[in-house]
Amino acid sequence: MNKKHKKYMSKSYKIAVLPGDGIGPEVTNESVKILKVIGEVFQYNFEFNYGVMGAEAIYQTGNPLPDETLELCKNSDAVLFGAIGDPAFDNNPDAKVRPEQGLLKLRKELGLFANIRPIKTYASLIKKSPLKREIVDGTDIQIYRELISGIYFGEKFTDENGDYAYDLCKYSKEEIAGITHLAFQDAQKRKKKLTLIDKANVLDTSRLWRKIVKEIALEYPDVTLDFMFVDNAAMQMILNPKQFDVILTENMFGDIISDEASVIGGSIGLLPSASIGDDNALFEPIHGSYPQAKGKGIANPIASILSAAMLLDYLKLNVAADKLRQSVEHAVESKFVTVDLNAEQNYSTSEVGDFIADYIHFSEKSYYNYENIQLGKSTIV
Repeated sequence: MNKKHKKYMSKSYKIAVLPGDGIGPEVTNESVKILKVIGEVFQYNFEFNYGVMGAEAIYQTGNPLPDETLELCKNSDAVLFGAIGDPAFDNNPDAKVRPEQGLLKLRKELGLFANIRPIKTYASLIKKSPLKREIVDGTDIQIYRELISGIYFGEKFTDENGDYAYDLCKYSKEEIAGITHLAFQDAQKRKKKLTLIDKANVLDTSRLWRKIVKEIALEYPDVTLDFMFVDNAAMQMILNPKQFDVILTENMFGDIISDEASVIGGSIGLLPSASIGDDNALFEPIHGSYPQAKGKGIANPIASILSAAMLLDYLKLNVAADKLRQSVEHAVESKFVTVDLNAEQNYSTSEVGDFIADYIHFSEKSYYNYENIQLGKSTIV
C-alpha cells in the first residue's frame, strides 16, 4: 500500500447495492469496482450486499420492492442504486404494479426527505451543451428537492368512469424544516446564497414554504435568501444558470427544475444524486434506465461513479471522495469517455471504469499512457 495512505484507519461499511433495471447493473458495476479500489488504497472495507428492485423485482417476485430488499437497505450504512424503469410498464397505462412504485416506497420507508443534485460544467465538454459557452461556463449549482411529501405522496383519486381525478398536495412545517436546514448549511460552505423556488402567488403550500424558510433563514444570517416563482426559474435556468448557487424547492418543482438543469453540462450521463434521511441515504445517477442502451457497453458510468463519491462524502470519507472526483475529471479532460461525450474516439462503459479506477490506484504512474489515449489505444495488459 502507498505509504501516504497508511494514516487512514481500517473501517468496515455495509453497502446495499440495488442494480435495478436497464443500464443500472452496468453502471453500478463500475461504481462497485471503483469503491473496491478506494477500499484498497485508503484501507476501507466495503461489504457489498445485493438486492433486487424495480421491474427486475416485479419479474422475480411480483413486488417492485421486496421485503428482503427493504430490510437490506435499512441494515446498511448506505445504498448504491442503479436505475429504474422498463418500457413494458411505461407503455401499459393499465398496469397496477409499476417499477417506480418501488423507488417511491423505498424513499418513504427510509425517510429520504432530501434529494441533492449537483449541476456542474466541465471545461472540455461545454461545447456539448445546447446553450452558449458564455451562458453555461462556470455553472455550479446544488439543488435541494424535498423528496417524500407533496403531490407525489398525497391522496390520489380517479372516479370509476375515469372522467375525474385529483392529486392532493400537502406539506407540514416539519417536512419543510428538515431539508431547509440542510440547504442553508450547504450554502454556508459555498457562495452563501440560497434561492427558494415556489409558486407562492398561487399555491397555499408555496406560501407555507416561504413562511417557514424565512423563519429558518434568521438562523443563518451569513446566507443571502431570495425567492423565485417556478415558471420564472425555469426560464432563468436557461438564460443565466450561473446566478444560482443553492436551490431549495418542493417535490414536483424539484423534479422538473433538476431535470431541466441536467442538460446544461452537455450530458445527463454526468450527473449524480444523493437522497438523504436522518438515518439512511441512497445514491444514484439521475439518467434513468435507458433501456435502448442495455447490454451494449455504451452507457456512461460517470453519473453513477460520482454518486459513489457522494456516498463517500456521506460516510465522511472526504479525502477518498475528493480523489474519486479528481480521477473522474482526469478521465473527462483526457477524453477517455463513452460515446455520448466523444463520438469520434469513445470507450466502453467498463473501459471508462477501468481508467478511473487505475488513476485512483496509480495517479501519474497510471498504466494508461496519455499519448496512446489520444490515439485511441491503451498500454494496459
